[in-house]
Amino acid sequence: MNSSDSRYRECLYFSANVLARKIEKLAGATWKKVDLSPSHAYLLMIVLDEPGVQPGTLSDELQLTPSTITRLIEKLEEKNFVVRTVTGKITNLYPTPKAKKLLPELKKCVHQFQEEYIKILGKEESTRLVNNIHKLANKLP
Repeated sequence: MNSSDSRYRECLYFSANVLARKIEKLAGATWKKVDLSPSHAYLLMIVLDEPGVQPGTLSDELQLTPSTITRLIEKLEEKNFVVRTVTGKITNLYPTPKAKKLLPELKKCVHQFQEEYIKILGKEESTRLVNNIHKLANKLP
């Protein structure tokens, strides 16, 4: 069944979640090559770009709750991709040499994911969709 045939096709919640699940499936397949979820990979790329970044910055940038950021960090620590340092109340994250070696593969995954959805949606539609999602998300509380 096509989502536009659903009785809930006019519901924003339903429609957004159908889209999110399909995007997650596509992204998950792309990021599987590096054995990371998309959320772990994007967080790791920020740590690689900004060594010493603080969890609050990651929370703001990725639009995830602090508790979710903590869980993602813990998993990346387990995999030996990040090191957490704590001085007083300040926590900083640093990439490990293992993470630095992975960076070219992470960038390939970003590029491949973009190529995949552009192939499906087209360049113009992809750009328009991403821009509209940002605009609409910024309007909602």
